[in-house]
Amino acid sequence: MSMSMVHPSVHPIEAPPMTDHAIAIPRHTLKDTQGMPGTLGGFLLRFLQFSFAVVSLSVMATTSDFPSVTAFRYLVAAVSLQSLWSLSLAVADIYAILVRRGYRNIKVVRLFSIGDGITSTLTFSAACASAGITVLIGNDLNDCAQNHCSRFETATAMAFMSWFAASPSFILNFWSLASK
Repeated sequence: MSMSMVHPSVHPIEAPPMTDHAIAIPRHTLKDTQGMPGTLGGFLLRFLQFSFAVVSLSVMATTSDFPSVTAFRYLVAAVSLQSLWSLSLAVADIYAILVRRGYRNIKVVRLFSIGDGITSTLTFSAACASAGITVLIGNDLNDCAQNHCSRFETATAMAFMSWFAASPSFILNFWSLASK
């Protein structure tokens, strides 16, 4: 009984010689992941952060009695900082997209990650504080007739939405640094 067997053949090939271009590539580069700075996903997240923060700021600032509550003043300060940070990074993202270069410098991504962490934490804590005061005014004191509860709720909701948009930016930047 004869059985024919097939044996794979291996044909070794030589590796191409190293060129000057291959040697000049930096050793610590970051992979472009959508949502990171310099990508279209990163720009869209920045645009959402900025938009929600500006709406929150506008609604709260047009309310006449917001300065009387410290939590509402804190919300205005936090979303102001969030909107400035998001706008500046959105401009940087637009530039990176136009010149077709991502931010692969670890120091720059670290700066973006730290800034995202600080601004998102401030926005989240201000939204939580404002939500607490809004619940106090509306549910516990039943004083919505004299206050602008719907405006306070809208501004607080927009601050939370800004935080929801800022969190992926922080997580993606932090994750890219941790996986280096």
